[in-house]
Amino acid sequence: MIPDFQKIILPLLEILGDNKEHELGYITQKICERFKLTEEEKKELLPSGNQEIINNRVGWARTYLKKAKLIESPRRATFKITEQGLKILQSSPEKINVRFLKDNNPEFKEWQTSYKKEEVSSQAIEEVETEKTPEELLDYSFTKLKEELAVDILEKIKSCSSTFFERLVVNLLIAMGYGGSRKEAGETLGKSGDGGIDGIIKEDKLGLDTIYIQAKKWDSTVPITHIRDFAGSLLSKKAKKGIFISTSSYPKSAYEFVQSIEPKIILIDGNALAELMIEHNVGLSTKNSYEVKKIDNDYFDEA
Repeated sequence: MIPDFQKIILPLLEILGDNKEHELGYITQKICERFKLTEEEKKELLPSGNQEIINNRVGWARTYLKKAKLIESPRRATFKITEQGLKILQSSPEKINVRFLKDNNPEFKEWQTSYKKEEVSSQAIEEVETEKTPEELLDYSFTKLKEELAVDILEKIKSCSSTFFERLVVNLLIAMGYGGSRKEAGETLGKSGDGGIDGIIKEDKLGLDTIYIQAKKWDSTVPITHIRDFAGSLLSKKAKKGIFISTSSYPKSAYEFVQSIEPKIILIDGNALAELMIEHNVGLSTKNSYEVKKIDNDYFDEA
């Protein structure tokens, strides 16, 4: 199990207890060995997919130790214990966590309270300190907001007309790079009604290939017979590609079926539809925007 960043603080200080300089990669490796992490756990990513969880937590444990003046960085990405850090180790603490650092280090307490807003309750602060790193909190909060937004999107779509849904599908496919112009896409989708096909759309702006579309609002699971009918329509037109979009879900047999036939059919269920709308910003507006920045070490190497 991957330890939280507070459980890493003392082991990290102990690794540097040999009073030698060590690179962050070496420290992370030793932390993984200390907690007997599996290869899968070492590769586990934050929800954003931008960084391994263990690297993120070791990084924040390092940051907290630096702010408490228990370790220092004599060279880039290299760390060494300080005299103050050695004294702490010699006292044989049972654990070193945020509370310990705050109670035993005025400079750390001043740093920590400097970025906390007054309106945040002490209980909320303590919860933040004991569970996840700041980046993890941001990532998990963002993921939670996306999940809630996806639910709201589907509810909104289901309350709209079928005509609006077809127009929404056009806008989404255009945003994804399909369909040529919006006018061309709008003229083809939702008008053919030909044997299980709602419309056709260009695969690219040049129209080098055609994709056949089935777009249906459903509350219950889409019957596999509808998928079979759609596939039959594709075969009759010698079509190579099709997309079946629904606001509900598909049975497992539907996915097995489309994998076994020659025309390539992509099944987009309600969850995937909502995620694509979020990804391509269809029907949405931006409420807030945040940028997470980091030091550009290459820039400072020139100093």
